[in-house]
Amino acid sequence: MAVNTAQIRSLLLPGLYDVEGEYKQIDKTWDKMFSVHKATLRVETKAQMRILGLAQFKTEGGATAFDNNAGQRFLFNAQAFQVGLGYSITRESLDDNQYTKDFNLMKLPLANSFNQFKEINAANVLNNSTTYDPTVGGDGVALLSTSHPYDGGTWANTFTTQLDLNESSLLQACLNIRQNFVDEAGLKINARAQKLMIPVQLTPVAERLLKTELRPGTANNDVNAIISMPAGIKEYVVSDYLTSQYAWWVKTSIDGLVMMERIPFEMDMWVDDNTDNVLIKGYERYIPTYNDPRCVYGSTPSS
Repeated sequence: MAVNTAQIRSLLLPGLYDVEGEYKQIDKTWDKMFSVHKATLRVETKAQMRILGLAQFKTEGGATAFDNNAGQRFLFNAQAFQVGLGYSITRESLDDNQYTKDFNLMKLPLANSFNQFKEINAANVLNNSTTYDPTVGGDGVALLSTSHPYDGGTWANTFTTQLDLNESSLLQACLNIRQNFVDEAGLKINARAQKLMIPVQLTPVAERLLKTELRPGTANNDVNAIISMPAGIKEYVVSDYLTSQYAWWVKTSIDGLVMMERIPFEMDMWVDDNTDNVLIKGYERYIPTYNDPRCVYGSTPSS
């Protein structure tokens, strides 16, 4: 049923001193965690390749070792979903509303509904980072795992025992990213910690860890290694849509958290010839996903 005069009965008569319903929206945060990639196909796929392994010693007069194992290892898929929302209004509601300046049914902020839905789905990539998603594919394990495979072994982007966010655990995450991230042939890569991503509840902890010039939580005159060392973290982002109050993630210098945008947000409006109702709808097509688990290091303690 369309929005009708019964639903806005107080707006049909003079005498209201104020009409309120729209509030300031939470700032957009997904674009601080995800890089935007334009999608042109129904399903976008990234191929993860193995290049070459380590060089080897060669003996005098001996043969040169050849590494002919380069090639495709994993595929990461991204299929954009469709997002839509609309509403309809009767002609009488538009004609008789006395407060169009304060509550204009023709100008309801449809974009706010789409923006918040996008934030929720982007945050869910991290919320679900310990669960393997076969629709993404990839290397056969969850985004956060201690057993990401490469030729000849495994590497980890999470702790064996999940740790709360503190100075020690954050420093260890930064070091693990630099020391333990490898390519598909097992060669070390230039991966560095860049940004801390946290739920609202961890904001005070992040503020103390990243805004303290000296070592946080002590009376020592040591420098704060988290922000001063070259492989350290300089900033953090808070998402209101991360569901665990204890989990935290470090975004790395490897581009892998991606927002695949197929169709940007668009609106349409038309009048139904039979009822004179005005119909307004929005549409968008995208998917937030990841295409390289080296993009994050995370910890998901339960308490």
